[in-house]
Amino acid sequence: MNLKIKNVVWVPAVIITSLAFSGCTKKGIDTSNTFYTFSTAKIKGLDPAFADDLYAGKEVTRIYEGLLQYHYLKRPFELIPALADEMPKISTDGKTYTFKIKKGVVFQDDAAFAATEGKGRELVAQDFVYSVMRLADSKLNSPMWWLFDGKIVGLNAWREAGVKAGKADYDVAIDGLKATDSHTLEIKLTSRSYQFIYALAMPAASAVAREVVEKYGEEFLNHPVGTGAFKLAEYNPSSKIIYEKSPTFRKEFYPSEGEAGDKEAGLLADAGKQLPLVDKIVLSIFTESQPQWLNFMQGKLDVTAIPKDNFSQAIDPVTKALAPDLLKKGITLEKSPSLDITHTSFNMTDPVVGKNHKYLRQAISMAYDTDKYIELFYNGRAINAQGPIPPGLAGYDENYKNPYKQFNIEKAKELLAKAGYPEGKGLAPLEYLSLADSTTRQSTDFFQQQLAPLGIKLKVQTFSWPEFQQSLKNKKGQMWSFAWGADYPDAENFLQLFYSKNGPPGPNDSSYNNPEFDRMYEKSLTLKDTPERTALYKKMAAMVVEDSPWVMGAHRLIFSLVHPWMKNYKYHEFDHGMSKYYRIDSSLKK
Repeated sequence: MNLKIKNVVWVPAVIITSLAFSGCTKKGIDTSNTFYTFSTAKIKGLDPAFADDLYAGKEVTRIYEGLLQYHYLKRPFELIPALADEMPKISTDGKTYTFKIKKGVVFQDDAAFAATEGKGRELVAQDFVYSVMRLADSKLNSPMWWLFDGKIVGLNAWREAGVKAGKADYDVAIDGLKATDSHTLEIKLTSRSYQFIYALAMPAASAVAREVVEKYGEEFLNHPVGTGAFKLAEYNPSSKIIYEKSPTFRKEFYPSEGEAGDKEAGLLADAGKQLPLVDKIVLSIFTESQPQWLNFMQGKLDVTAIPKDNFSQAIDPVTKALAPDLLKKGITLEKSPSLDITHTSFNMTDPVVGKNHKYLRQAISMAYDTDKYIELFYNGRAINAQGPIPPGLAGYDENYKNPYKQFNIEKAKELLAKAGYPEGKGLAPLEYLSLADSTTRQSTDFFQQQLAPLGIKLKVQTFSWPEFQQSLKNKKGQMWSFAWGADYPDAENFLQLFYSKNGPPGPNDSSYNNPEFDRMYEKSLTLKDTPERTALYKKMAAMVVEDSPWVMGAHRLIFSLVHPWMKNYKYHEFDHGMSKYYRIDSSLKK
């Protein structure tokens, strides 16, 4: 996930020009303890069941929480309790997980809690039972159902019973999903899965209250009520979202340990302090990168990525270090490898580019000069992806060369002729789905130029981010560019993008279907992190390369610029609820 949650380009937080906030200086900069952030896409709602992209996932987890979360500072990434009182007890056969739920945690106040006259009631184990059942409800059609599909005893049978009855019965007991008492949750798996625990730290697995869902119905996605560090204060998903510190947030404290270098970097200065450390979060929607950069250069934002068109302003072309004028302002540069991949998907259900036309797909892949693309659009800040698994995960092979990623126009022409379209003759323009922002338009133009020597043309359709996602779920279009950021630190999270049962509205957006791949994938779920599993991952990746449902793109490197008043900022691959650790030093900002 992406979402990420995370399923799209990562962009860190930035500030916007403020109008009339308390603490504003003469320059119009808000110096209060407020964190300003942005999204490059409209937020489609704040329902965890639909948090299937990075943008929604970040926003959902400001308000909602799950059983587990990631330690903010430690690397390698480490799961720790969130709403769970401790890490789960796991049976010797690996199939039963028992969680003790923290006592005294309450949902934020809301009129939906009639029994407590609008006061938020205490979180109980049954809330997690209900929340997982929602994901399984076929009528809800959650794109995150893939997390639990086929994995919990009795859950799929409950889903099918709801289909037959025309309505899901949330009062029916499920053998593998039980609240054995008010604060004990028991989950029984159909088979051992070493990756299952990661699902419980994802935004979609957050706890929601049944009373709130039932009171607001279809409007629930616009009326979030969680147990998290922040509550919703103002909501306009197309322009601005404002959050305030939740007065009922449980007692949680800034970590007192991290990895080597964290203390020296000042990341332990707030050790032991109660969270959250900021009083407010203001998120604005920016669909273009230049306003972000302008605001940063004016000192009106806290953290930003470096847009491709401003890279030379930020990084010295000779030393490759931060530009002197930024250093003088106390700005620091953070470089972080990202567990992600960009790619161009083919609709494998399409009669032209789909299942039985791999030579066409391979030809398109060989005509694409990824190295040139990386230089133009990432300023060289990426690795040419040879397969679906990014560096840093077991299964990645730095010596592997994808035979269809070696830029070779003549070989591409041979493959195109083998597909039955010599020089592109007889091939109608391919329907290509795209976003409407300027950078994506430039990227699409570049792709069209790459295909021109083959005689292949594109028919481009542009959409907003929510419309784009909906088109993919409806299997519209023949091709589109996309990106996937890790939901958890295991290559399985990338290989599940090709598992047939995860087809739309799930994360297998290309609808790739290979029974042999599925067999190996299901076997991998039962294996520990061993050389045997790593070898299986490599076989699966090679199979995907040969079938070519994707044109592999790039694994990116994140460059973040941070102002000196932004405290405790450390890039985290799984940015779920991490804003509770941030602090703004108002005296420095003034």
